Amino acid sequence: MPTVTNMVIRTATASVKVDSLETAVAAVRELAAHVGGFIANTEIQTGEGQLRSATIEVKVPAARFDEALGGLKPIGKLESANVETEDVGEEFVDVTARMENAHRLERRLIDLLATRTGKLKDVLDVEQSLARVREEIERYEGRLRYLRTHTAMSTLTVYVHEPLPVVGSAGTSVMGEAFKQAWRNFVTFLALFVQSLGVIVPIGVLAAAGWFGVQRWRGVTRTA
Repeated sequence: MPTVTNMVIRTATASVKVDSLETAVAAVRELAAHVGGFIANTEIQTGEGQLRSATIEVKVPAARFDEALGGLKPIGKLESANVETEDVGEEFVDVTARMENAHRLERRLIDLLATRTGKLKDVLDVEQSLARVREEIERYEGRLRYLRTHTAMSTLTVYVHEPLPVVGSAGTSVMGEAFKQAWRNFVTFLALFVQSLGVIVPIGVLAAAGWFGVQRWRGVTRTA
């Protein structure tokens, strides 16, 4: 059990660029076992069109936290690492004192209940007070367990990912996909232009007919 002087919760997140996702995930698992930790959660993304990556949550003994963090460098290129610490020693002392006081009150209520010979209502009141005290004790015990667990085992979340693919999953290059998209955009524009001809051509015919009609009328007028 950690002492009050080293009641510190340490968490870290790191991003590592790797050549092979499967190899990197296996390496992180080996690292966790090497430092006496374990894998808590793993999330892997390998879908089509997605960046191949994995997020691995590792629980490591607090005493070997720095060793685990340093062990990420041989796995790949360490892009970033963020470490956070939270000193919970004062809270641990406070909760411990509260629980001890609650235990003392519990013992007094038990003694009072054992010697109580008054009205039934008084006995029920003591039992209710005892139940509330025991609920408080359970909450204190739960909080102390949480503090002990999280100060004894640190959390290291590792995000590993492969480089952006130069070739797609179907063997099509990224530039090829770009040209295909440009062609699709051109075809779409051409289709819209052809559709617009259905409006522009009739209007143009009517305008030409009107213009010829006006010119003919002017010619007849001049002749008269």
